[in-house]
Parts: sequence; C-alpha cells; structure tokens
Amino acid sequence: MAFSTRRGAGGWAQSLLPTAATKSPSKQPRKSRRRTTAAFRDFILANFFTIGLCVTFFFFLFVLFRFAAVPGPLQLRSATARGRAARPRKPVVHKSPNRTILAADVDITTKDLYDKIQFLDEDGGPWKQGWRVSYKGHEWDDEKLKVFVVPHSHNDPGWKLTVEEYYDKQSRHILDTIVETLSKDTRRKFIWEEMSYLERWWRDASEAKRESFTNLVQNGQLEIVSGGWVMNDEANSHFFAIIEQMTEGNMWLNETVGVIPKNSWSIDPFGYSSTMAYLLRRMGFENMLIHRTHYELKKELAWNKNLEYVWRQSWDSDESTDIFVHMMPFYSYDIPHTCGPDPAVCCQFDFARIRGFMYERCPWGQHPVETDHENVRERALLLLDQYRKKSTLYRTNTILIPLGDDFRYISIDEAEAQFRNYQMLFDYINSDPGLNAEAKFGTLDDYFRTMREEADRINYSVTGEIGSGEIGGFPSLSGDFFTYADRSQDYWSGYYVSRPFFKAVDRVLEQTLRGGEMMMSFLLGYCQKAQCEKLPTSFSYKLISARRNLALFQHHDGVTGTAKDHVVEDYGTRMHMALQDLENFMSKAIEVLLGIRHEKNDQLAANFEPAQMRSRYDVQPVHKAISAREGTVQTVVLFNPLEQTRNEVVMVVVERPDVTVLDSNWTCVKSQISPELRHDNNKIFSGRHRLYWKSSVPAMGLQTYYVANGFVGCEKAKPASLRIFAPSKKLSCPAHYACSNIDSDTVEISNQHQTLSFNVSHGLLHKISRTDGRMNFVGEEIGMYSSRESGAYLFKPNGDAEPTTQAGGTMVISEGHLVREVYCYPKTAWEKSPISHSTRLYNGESTIQEFVVEKEYHVELLGQELIDKEIIARYKTDINNKRIFYTDLNGFQMSRRETYDKIPLQGNYYPMPSLAFMQDVNGERFSIHTKQSLGVASLKNGWLEIMLDRRLQNDDGRGLGQGVMDNRPMNVLFHILLEPNISLPADPVSNPRPSSPSLLSHVVGAHLNYPIHGFIGKSPEPISVQPPPRSFSPLAASLPCDLHILNFKVPRPQKYTQLPIGEPKFALIVQRRHWDNSYCRTARSQCSTIADEPINMFDMFQGMNVASAKATSVNLLHDDTEDLGYNEQFGNDAQEGHILIPPMEIQAYMLQIKPVQ
Repeated sequence: MAFSTRRGAGGWAQSLLPTAATKSPSKQPRKSRRRTTAAFRDFILANFFTIGLCVTFFFFLFVLFRFAAVPGPLQLRSATARGRAARPRKPVVHKSPNRTILAADVDITTKDLYDKIQFLDEDGGPWKQGWRVSYKGHEWDDEKLKVFVVPHSHNDPGWKLTVEEYYDKQSRHILDTIVETLSKDTRRKFIWEEMSYLERWWRDASEAKRESFTNLVQNGQLEIVSGGWVMNDEANSHFFAIIEQMTEGNMWLNETVGVIPKNSWSIDPFGYSSTMAYLLRRMGFENMLIHRTHYELKKELAWNKNLEYVWRQSWDSDESTDIFVHMMPFYSYDIPHTCGPDPAVCCQFDFARIRGFMYERCPWGQHPVETDHENVRERALLLLDQYRKKSTLYRTNTILIPLGDDFRYISIDEAEAQFRNYQMLFDYINSDPGLNAEAKFGTLDDYFRTMREEADRINYSVTGEIGSGEIGGFPSLSGDFFTYADRSQDYWSGYYVSRPFFKAVDRVLEQTLRGGEMMMSFLLGYCQKAQCEKLPTSFSYKLISARRNLALFQHHDGVTGTAKDHVVEDYGTRMHMALQDLENFMSKAIEVLLGIRHEKNDQLAANFEPAQMRSRYDVQPVHKAISAREGTVQTVVLFNPLEQTRNEVVMVVVERPDVTVLDSNWTCVKSQISPELRHDNNKIFSGRHRLYWKSSVPAMGLQTYYVANGFVGCEKAKPASLRIFAPSKKLSCPAHYACSNIDSDTVEISNQHQTLSFNVSHGLLHKISRTDGRMNFVGEEIGMYSSRESGAYLFKPNGDAEPTTQAGGTMVISEGHLVREVYCYPKTAWEKSPISHSTRLYNGESTIQEFVVEKEYHVELLGQELIDKEIIARYKTDINNKRIFYTDLNGFQMSRRETYDKIPLQGNYYPMPSLAFMQDVNGERFSIHTKQSLGVASLKNGWLEIMLDRRLQNDDGRGLGQGVMDNRPMNVLFHILLEPNISLPADPVSNPRPSSPSLLSHVVGAHLNYPIHGFIGKSPEPISVQPPPRSFSPLAASLPCDLHILNFKVPRPQKYTQLPIGEPKFALIVQRRHWDNSYCRTARSQCSTIADEPINMFDMFQGMNVASAKATSVNLLHDDTEDLGYNEQFGNDAQEGHILIPPMEIQAYMLQIKPVQ
C-alpha cells in the first residue's frame, strides 16, 4: 500500500500467494572477522603517528620491566576506537548459564535516537520531512555512482479486497505480465515477495509459464525476496506465527521453484521489530530492506549517513545476530518518493501515470512524458540529479531505487512503458563517461552484492565506530521501530488494538495449530504402520490449509485489523474453518493416543468434542455443558501442550450441581461448583454451573478425568458461597447456593498468598496485600477515550480518557475452596454497560495459578452511543516506575519503553502482544500478561493502561476508506503478577538496557498462552462400568522450565509416506528463555531444573526412539548452521543428540524417529 494510493493520501500528494527459492550461485560468503588487506593498509596510514608513539611506549615498558624488577606485567588496553577491525567471537563453552543482564555493544540505539530528537516536524522543502539536499559534484570522481532500479509490485493478500478477489482482478495478471515482459529482454529485472499469490498462480499457470518463471529466477532476472506466505505485521504477530508464515512460504518455494531467499523486503508493515531481524538471521537471510519508520528517525539517520546499518539484538554480546539493513529514506515506497528527495520530480518518471493508464496523474502538476531522442538528455540529467541527491544520504556510491507501487505492472502496456522509458534513460546516462554514473535495472540481490563489494574495497567506517564483523563500514544498531508516525502527530498506534476479537482468534488458532502438529507427530512417531497412518495422512491437507490460513492472517492488513469489513470476514471465516478442522482432528487423535481406538481416519466421526466450541467465525466460544444425569459418568480428556507436568485448576460447565469428579484410576477428586455468570444485568446467573478441580497432566501429554452423578463413596462438588450487592434491583439467590448481602464499602477475597480489596460501589480492584506484609495500591479504572480523528491505523484522542463507571453497579462474590471470584456489572452512563469484569484468585496448592490475579473483561462496544470511543483498563499503582515500562516484542523478547513529553499521548502507546511490566526503583515488579495483542502505555508514574477495544466511524486518511465499526462481544483475559525482588535488579532509569521477565513470569505467560485443551465425551456412560486407566505421557521427564518446545511437527505431512526411509521426517524447534534472576526462581515457579546442562534428544521421549538428529535453520532449509550465526558447536551437539542452547536463542532440529519395539 503506497501512500499515493493508500495510506498516505490526505494533505500530501495523492500519491495469497508464494515464492520459491533455489540456492543462488551468487551467494556471498559472510565476512570473516579479520579485516581485509585494504582496511589494514588504511588503518596503518591513518594512524601512523599513533602507532609510532605506542611502539616507543611499549619499548619503554619492556626496558622498565626487564631492568627495574617490576613484579608483574602491566597490561594496557588500547583506547583507540574499533573500526572495521573484527573482534573474535567469545569461545564456545559447554554450558549455557542464564545471565542476569544481556547487553550488546552498539553505535546506535533507538532509545538514544528518541532522547536526541526534538520531534519538531520542520518543513524541509521539497523533501518535507528532511532538508534541501545538495551535492558538490566531485563525490563520484573516484567511485562512480552505481544505480540499481528495482521494479516491484506490492500485492496485499487482502486489504480493500479479499485475497481471492485481488488474485482474480490483479495479481494473476501481474505475474503473467512479469513473465512475458522479462522474457523479452535480459536486462529487465523484477522482485516478487508474496508466496500466497505465487502459489495460487502456480496452480493455474501452464507448464510453459512455470518453466519461463523458473528460468527467470535461475538467470537472476527475477528474484524472490523474503519468500514468506505474506509480508507479515511486526507489532501484533507472535513469533510462533511469524516463523510459521515464513517457513510455509520458504518451503513451498524451495520445493516448487528450487530457491531459498536470502534478502528480505518489507516495505509496508507499520513499524519494525528486532525479533524479525533475529528470525531472518536464523533463517539464513543476509540482508533486509525496511521502510515505515518514524519520519524524524529517518531524518536523523539520513543526516548522519546511518540509513544502512547492522541490526544487532540488544541482548547479543557476541554479534551472532548481526544482519545488514537498508532503510528507505522518504515518505512512501511509491515512485514519487523513491527516486530522490523531490517527489514532484520523481513523479515525472512514473510512466504509468502517462495519460491512458488507470493511475492518477501527478498531484504536483508536472506529469511524465514519453522519453524520446529530443528530450532524453534533459530528462536523464533531471533524473540523475535526484539519484545523486539520494546517494548523499548513504555512505557508499551504490544506491537502490525501487520502481513500483501497490498492484503495479498489471498489464503488458504498463510494464513496457516503464521498461522502455527507463532503458532509454539508462542508455544515455551510461553512454556519457563524464557523468560518472551507471544505471540499470536490478534485483535486491544485485544491489546488496554490489554494495557489499564496494564496502569491501573502500573503508567507510567512521572514527570510533563499533561496527560489525558482518560487514565493514557501517554502524551497528539495536532496538525496534515503534511507534511509527508518517507525518505530523499521526502515530500509528491504533492498529495495535483494531479488531481485537480477531486478534484473539489468531492466538487461539496458533496454540491449536501447535497442539495439532504435536498430536500428528506423536501419531506417526509412535506407530509408523499403515493402519496408524490413516488418520494423520488423511488430515495432512487440512493441516497445510490451517497453516496457510494462520499465515495469511499475519499479513500487515490482517492481524492489524486494518482491512475492509468483508475482508475481515474472509480472514475470520478461514481461521474458523482451520480451528474446526484442527479440533476435529485432535478429538480423534486423543482416542488413538489413549488406546481407545487403534484404527481411525479423518472420515470417521469422533467420540469426543472440544470443551469449548464456536458456532460461527465471529462469536465467542461457548462451553459445552455436561448433562451429568443420575447414574452416568462423562469422560473429560485434558491435553497439556507444555513441556512440564502441569498442576492446574481446570473448569468445565455442567447442567447439574450434584456431581463428583474422578481421576483416571476412579479415585475421588475434590471439586467446587459455582454459578455460571454472564454479561446481562437482568439475568446475571445463567442457570448452569462451573465445576472446578485440580488436575495433573503429563508434559505434552493427556490425562483422563470423569464427571459422575450418583457415584457412591465420593463427596460431591462443594458449592461456593455467594455475597451479592445489587442496589438498583433485586437479584435472586440461585438454587443450591447460600447467599448473603454485602453491606460494607469494601470487600476482600484472598488465598494463601494475597488478599484483594475492592471498592463495592464501583466494583473495582483497589489494593493487593500479600502475606509477607507488603501492600500495593492498584487503583483499577475503566475509561474511555473520545476521538473523531482516530481510525483503523491512527490513534488520535481528544484529551485523556474519562472514567466510565459510576456508583451503584452490581457485584457478586463467589467463594469456594479452589476459586474465589468477584464479578462486577458496573453502572455507566449507558443503559447497557459496555463492559463487565471478573477478578479471580485460585487456591490450588503447587500450581502457578495461586500466584496470579486473573482479570477477565467482557467488552461489548456496540451501538450508536459508543461511536468514536476507545475503551481502556488502567491500573494506577504505587509502583515508582518513572514512566518507564517494558513491553514484549512478538512474545519473544522485552523492549524498554519511556514516556516522552515531547511526543503526544498516542506516540507513547506501544504494542503489547503478550506482556507488559513496570518496575519500582526498589525492584518490585508489576506485570500484566495477555492472551491477545493489544496496546499499552504508562502515561503517569505508576500507571499502566491497556486499550481493550475501539469503535470508530471515520476513516483516518490512510486509504482504507472506512472506520472500524464491526465490533464483536469478546473477552479479554489478563494474568497480573506482583513480584518482590530477592536482589536489586538494574535501575531502569540509569540502565537503558532491556530487562527480562522472571522465571515465574515466563511460566505464567506460557500457561496463559498455551492453555490446557479440554475434550468431552459426546455420550455419557453407565457409572457401573469402570474403564481402564487412560493417560498418555510422551516425554521421559519434564523439560527444564526455561526450555520451550516452540513446535514439534512433521514439516511435509502430505509427503510423509513418500519420503525415503532414513530421511528425517520430524522437526523440533526449541527456544531457551532468558529470565531475570533478581527474582525468585524455584520456590514460586514450580521449577526443579533449568537448561544450563545439555538435554539429550535421544532420551527425550518414551516409546519413541530418536535415531538421528541434524541441526537446521529456523525455517528448516539450511544445514550449514554457522552461516546462520550459530557457533559450530550447535551442529556437533545436534549430531550427538544434545540440546545445548544459550538463553534467548531458538534452535531447530530435523529428527529421524522410530517407535520403540
């Protein structure tokens, strides 16, 4: 989406498919960390006098030591700056201990940029957000200007149209055009990014077209860049889903066309995460191109010629994550904003704007004209002037000029107009040696290869620059690029929350897909016989479809919530279909894994169904109610997708309260019954009941429980006691429960660790007191922002949020021996409250739940009276955080945030995919974990606020052409954690380094985002028949608590039976979490081991034998792991079956698995 056609219109100039990869013969080896001969010569010449002084000084020390009996050597460390000289990586050790602080040494951090920039938004002339760029003319005397014009077409897999609509109307024609026009002239080049469209085109294309396409890729005319299924969003997407979408696209491309991309092209996501840079590096990528960063950051980087840099992870102290980045300097990626700093000039060289084509004319009034022999000199020099000006913003004399826009090159005539005119301009420039310039069409790989060759010949390092051993001559940078602003005070923080219902569905699909992948791996790994393979192999095509539907939603107009209503419906329908398929498969798989049935295929009906089911794509899941008739028992199977045995209080809904819970051995289990509550002030009690009990489920395994009615010898579920406050109406006590009225101003609920205090009249949390004597004021508040300028992308409020609750709401307190809950339906200015909420404490001994405060909001931002409202939950605590807080990046790492007065409120909002925390100067920490991506801010000292939903009728001028009015009723679930420190952590004010969650916080987040899956037998059984004990425990032992199995999957399920015997068919992807050991490790997190010592993959499973293991890239396509930034020990350890993984790393393995006979 370019600004001229889409998200950039306004006061300024109106200006589904995949790719495959073959290993490119032009692959550039990664630079060794030894400086080149030329660099060494330059260093000697530049420092000749300093070196002479050093030699003299060391000679003096030698004499002093030799003859003056100095007791020991005096060690001096040079104070001279490190330029291109490489630092050797730290030696490999055979332990990977967790370290409290991980810190990279870099030249630039994004925090430093924010501290320095004044955000004045000064008018720079033709380049409005920059300055009047000029040059002297001699800059290219020694090294000529090398211009690579890169034709491209940005194809959104859904935005204003659905992916299928775009394909039929535009994308298939664009791909046809590319193949035909490039085949006419070998000088023509093109790049393509979206595999979702390419895969669709490939299915429709003739064999001749496929062959032509492959030939163009092989001869370097056509480059597949990134090669993901989509160009994913980087604010809301979880790193699991990013890996999935990249792997799905890259693997399809490699299998189909035979190429593996090595250059990333990401021009349209609204801000950039350092997590993406890390993942790309570990997938074998060498270079990145990005575009949408804050316009003031672009200006600052351009002024210092730092638009090209090496991106290093903030926690990487040995430079293993370095990847080279090119940042585009101007407002948009369309043609007016890519050839140089003056869009009025550049627009004249967008030859698709010549009359007769479908595109708008140049809004600056000067339009393109056909190039001919009479005007070629004047036109070429005008264009070259822009190229030269743009090149002054970068260090080398090799420059990149993108040539494209959204859905461009749709016809042969359009493509020929661009190629024909530009080739004539190139020919003129190249024919005049006095211009010291060479211009031609190129791919991204052509540019990066030539630029690296130049940087290898010429030392572009700045004195004192740390740089990188990856490539000499460029600065190193760490940090992320949120929150994006494209102009003025237009900050793109609204999309962190737009369409939150579907952001929640996205995460449900992720964890369900992961569970389905695991079950397929277990089914195939444990049996490997024809009768066992029926179910997984018959499901393989649906599994691939589920992967691709999840991948499609990661598009930067999908999970962002920034598409047209009918496109959102399309995304939602696809995800709903994927969820249904996965849940149906898992319902059948548990029967096989538990030994209930040995033969099953995808066509046979399942005897189980999920405990929660959705009837439509746009509604909340509903709990299936167990009927529990007298004399019957109903089976409940629990699946734990995590790597550790899980003790957890679980809940199912029953129709009758007089029930008993039995475990797999038919032993009584203590349980609690509570009334089911709902968001309806006229009927808060639904008439159904919630049944709670404490379960224990093996790591990545299954456990069976039974809900019985009439079982002799077992105590029935204990009913909770109720306390009610309903001043405005009479609320009847539900049958089977004892009720009392609340007649005080405050109420409390407590467990063995903490007591929560609430204000009764407003129903809001007020205070948290802990059994160790500590107390924190929390001050929960529900508020609303009002705005007529906010839209799907932008958040532009009119002032601060106003509280919405009034005195006089309804409160119900339910207290039992396992769960205690405060439910509030608040009184608001509206007849029907847009929100209700529950706060829960759990009493399960030896569970993670006992340490958290569970907060669940039911949000219904519906109706005319709530238009142009944005609803928040705010916690006003006594944590002295100095307005410094931390948010996660894609669920993978934390980023330090600071609230700045020099930027507006909306610019101080940040993405919160899964976690935000703030920390007192004394170390005490307040954390909020979320199950879905939202937006978060700390606008005042001790405050943490999270936006829950937004309902906006106006378009915000970024091309969508509508507001966000398709809100759905939804639940938002938080787990709140207050943690005292056991040692003083780093001061967030004086130490700008990012921090990490505690080990307990990591475990809390894992339990929230990877919940236990429940399955219920469709038919009740007679209570007189006791079934045999049924459980499934695939791991030999629980894994260490800081080791996370990101996925255990069969990468190519549709080809599983066709692969040769002995070839690895399974993939294991593992993450090692880094945790802050300033906070308690074992006592609260239930952790007995951490991953400092190697884990033996050969002994990891029981019942399955890992016959061999091979290290690979995160996208499962590269075997040479040293090219990915890993140390050589990774590959060696893998062959020996050892997982030895440093904190913060992700490692992948291909496994050959055989069942134990």
